[in-house]
Amino acid sequence: MTQKTFIFMIKRTLPHPDSTRSQSICKSHLSASILLGLTAFIAPAYADSVGAEEYREPAAAVDVNAPIAALAKLTSLNNVKPLQVTVPTIEHFKTTAGVPVSFVRATTLPIVDIDLRFNAGSARDGNIRANGFGIANMTATMLTQGTESLNEDDFTRAVETLGIDLNSSAYKDMFIVSLRSLSDDAHLLPAIDLMTQMLTQSNFDQSILARNKARLLVGLQQQKQDPNSLASLAFDNALYGSHPYAHPSSGTLETVPSIEKKDLTDFQNRYLVAANASLAMTGNLTLAQAKKLAEDITTNLPIGKAANALPEPKPLTQAKNIHIPFPSSQTTVLMGQLGSKRATDPQAQQQQTNFAIGNEVLAGGNFNARLMTEIRQNLGYTYGISGSMSPMLTRGPYQIGFSTRNDKARDAIDASLTVINDTLDNGINDDEMRLTTDNMKNSFPMSFASNAGINGLLGMMNFYQLPDNYLTDYMARIENVKLSGVNQTMRDTLNPDKFLIVTVGQDDPWQTKTIKSE
Repeated sequence: MTQKTFIFMIKRTLPHPDSTRSQSICKSHLSASILLGLTAFIAPAYADSVGAEEYREPAAAVDVNAPIAALAKLTSLNNVKPLQVTVPTIEHFKTTAGVPVSFVRATTLPIVDIDLRFNAGSARDGNIRANGFGIANMTATMLTQGTESLNEDDFTRAVETLGIDLNSSAYKDMFIVSLRSLSDDAHLLPAIDLMTQMLTQSNFDQSILARNKARLLVGLQQQKQDPNSLASLAFDNALYGSHPYAHPSSGTLETVPSIEKKDLTDFQNRYLVAANASLAMTGNLTLAQAKKLAEDITTNLPIGKAANALPEPKPLTQAKNIHIPFPSSQTTVLMGQLGSKRATDPQAQQQQTNFAIGNEVLAGGNFNARLMTEIRQNLGYTYGISGSMSPMLTRGPYQIGFSTRNDKARDAIDASLTVINDTLDNGINDDEMRLTTDNMKNSFPMSFASNAGINGLLGMMNFYQLPDNYLTDYMARIENVKLSGVNQTMRDTLNPDKFLIVTVGQDDPWQTKTIKSE
């Protein structure tokens, strides 16, 4: 098939541009990003398309409903053995300072990945100072901008000279310092030294702080021109109210100007401590080397004390609709409710697996999902719609997001709720469940196909104090699902009658109900 023919076929599969707009999905947490790209299409071969000279039969002789003959001759999948998965072997130990460490030895590449996490996300900002929103984020930004020994330029030059990846970042739940380096001593040891300098010799230069605040304020102003950001901020604020998850990790236009050096120092002294830390390491190290590096990283951390447990957020008692006027030709929609928190016991983990399967059928990002089939393909209201759960230390959000034409917003919302309610009332079917479980089992090995993937899993599991069976029993949990259990879990979890629905667009869909076109 020629390139020109393929492009034409892709165009034939796309909805008419007048019927819908490109997707814009809202984001609210590091693990709650919903992004859909038009990355793959299954396009039929049209005999009347450009490049028809490649076809050996006239268009009238082609039966478009006939099976593809070549498929009947494929033999590579005959007698395929069941998928055998070997999960990484995890070693556990504690440093002298009491920091729990998870380590996986991976010698294929001469690389080491290190992930140091603190229970110290933006949810702790208010504990440093009332309305101190943005303190954790600014602390993370400035850890890589110079120490007492190295100014900003010298620190950056040292990182670049070693060719390492050294970063720090703050989310709602957690504060992460990560390092990737070659595993030889000439690179790894000075890299560890830079990492420990970040954590124990931060200088939080006043002039750099002023520059950072000015840049951040520009970014926060720009968020006002982004309907996705507006929807996400409004959703979190309405869903969580006075809970620490309600405010944005980056801070606000009102709070960022008040951030001072003392706030950053206080945050570091209170939360970036050994009693509040967990460490994950993956790469070309022996266990003895891993233990030595873990000691080097944590030995100079203040012992401190562990952060207090976050309060549990309260779910909405009734449905709530919020509209934010925005001058655009499309409306961004974000709907959902409080979801779940990270499960540590086997029964709760099985329930989360049940929900993951049911939600993939309902709101997965693929073209087989029910919401995608009805709202995109059948009704043509949007290019993409999907939903996901974001479990955290306490109950994270469950969100479904899409964008559509202003005059179709209410219809699209109503149609989405109809699909959700129908799924809860009648359940998914056995074929849908089997297709989803097969996909989950076959894609599972990709989650630890790289050092970075393994270390990301280790860091997450260690932070949330998940047992090793969270990983080792994953395939068994999928094998153990029952259709009745999946459907019951969906009904127990989702309550669309009490959904929070945020819309950002020119027209308020709650004031004007569009008459459907014939």
